[in-house]
Amino acid sequence: MTESIKLNRIGTVFDALEYPLSPRRAAGECGDVTVRLAEGSVSVGDVLERSATDRFTSRDDLELEFLSLLPRSAVGEPFQSDGDA
Repeated sequence: MTESIKLNRIGTVFDALEYPLSPRRAAGECGDVTVRLAEGSVSVGDVLERSATDRFTSRDDLELEFLSLLPRSAVGEPFQSDGDA
């Protein structure tokens, strides 16, 4: 069953995994999850397959790597801030 979530809910997906685990295993276990971004969507498995790390030791470790692999436009317009007025 394919699941589609917002980016801010990715931690709940990674909470369900057992650590440590390899990027390949993480991609396999989360491959059917699609994350909706500001512009488009991505498969968690496709993103994690690009990881160059050997293993993830915690949910935070995995989440940080996942977020770093997303395109710049994933969370909105680059160089824009809602706080600037």
